[in-house]
Amino acid sequence: MRTLGKFILMSTLALSGCETLAKLRPEMTQSSDIDAALQSQMRDMPNSWQSAQMRIGDVEIGWIAQLGDPVLSNLVAEAIAHNRDLLAAAANIEQAYALARQAGVPLKPIIGASSGADRTMFLDGPIPDTSALNWGVSASWEPDIWGRLKASEQSAYNSALAAEADYIYAQHSMAAAVAQTYFTAIEARLQIDVSQKSLNTLSETDRIVDVQYLEGYAMAQDVALSESDLAARRADVAIAEGRYRQSLRTLELLIGRYPAAEVDVATRLPALPPLPPADTPATLVQRRPDIRASALNVASAYYNQDQVKVSRLPSLSLSASTGSSSSQFIDLLNPKQIFINLAGDLSYLIFDGGLQSAQLDEADAGRRAALHSYAGTVLTALEEVETSLDQIQVLQLQAEALESSASEANRALRIARIRYNEGESDILDTLNIEARVVSAESSLVSARRAILSEWVALNLALGGSWE
Repeated sequence: MRTLGKFILMSTLALSGCETLAKLRPEMTQSSDIDAALQSQMRDMPNSWQSAQMRIGDVEIGWIAQLGDPVLSNLVAEAIAHNRDLLAAAANIEQAYALARQAGVPLKPIIGASSGADRTMFLDGPIPDTSALNWGVSASWEPDIWGRLKASEQSAYNSALAAEADYIYAQHSMAAAVAQTYFTAIEARLQIDVSQKSLNTLSETDRIVDVQYLEGYAMAQDVALSESDLAARRADVAIAEGRYRQSLRTLELLIGRYPAAEVDVATRLPALPPLPPADTPATLVQRRPDIRASALNVASAYYNQDQVKVSRLPSLSLSASTGSSSSQFIDLLNPKQIFINLAGDLSYLIFDGGLQSAQLDEADAGRRAALHSYAGTVLTALEEVETSLDQIQVLQLQAEALESSASEANRALRIARIRYNEGESDILDTLNIEARVVSAESSLVSARRAILSEWVALNLALGGSWE
């Protein structure tokens, strides 16, 4: 009982000193402190987007469904379920939460039990054989006087939340990547059609040139030029077919299939849905998962700094154990054989060669780095939205101009072919105009695909979910 009294007295004195010793360290980080630090990183935040005109409101979710392409919807769902990078990210989340649970373990007492038996035998001699039985129960606990253990747990927990937010953004990005690759595959397929259409036109032109040459109305030079362009267009068809297969393999890789270039895609690009409402920059900061992850990393860094700060203060550990040892099983529970041991240790590090000071500098640098990284993430997100809003307008103007260019080029080709057939122009004019038709139609297909890809990028930049 005398030992127990000393143990309780020492623990009481240590705990009663917390109020005084707590004044030696800064207050533990509060959410308001972190929020204020984050707000200080966002200077000159505008109230509206510079590239937006009247598109202000809440960002809608389910942008994949707005495209009205069930094939694309199924491919996105398959990618979310089977993409290897996403599966690895999901496992990393489980690992992060497991580490957070481990960080919280020291806040609770640790209890263990043991039992054993041994027998010592002598081969020859007067010493009799002996047996020994024992059992024991022990417990240890470190009271979290300064909040060091809690800060460690909170740091790990915020890191886990950040990993989860990063995973959500990775899902958003994966849906966008599948959609954009899907559009690229359709574009490649349409480029085959453009090249094949031109090949058919050139084949007819070449046939006419051959007939006119045999009748003496065309020169050998005309035949050579026609054959040259015809061969070049065959090469274009082969190249377009190769690009189409490559885009299918890229798409299959994203959705977790073997890259066999066998996945089905639509034969035409979907119609462009209405542009998503752009909302406001301030709302974007609250909504985008990657920005939320960066903010959580800042919180984790603050808690880590708190943990290092208070690690310089004294630490208290309490332990207790009980058990007994006897040569007879029946005596193991005999009160006279049972012992109780109580211990309390109050330790304080006097000299560590500057280790804690270096650790504090490291934690402070980590906190500042997390804040700057957060500010960079916010600025990057704002730039992505402004760029997408601007580029969609540019691409729409480009597509309108290219549509007019392709239409006029086709009209010019029809006139040129009539004039050539009537002997009013040479074959070179017809072939040059044909090349313009191919260029305009190919560029128009690419522009229409680019508008859809930018529309997807805008939804991703605004933090909209595909679901």
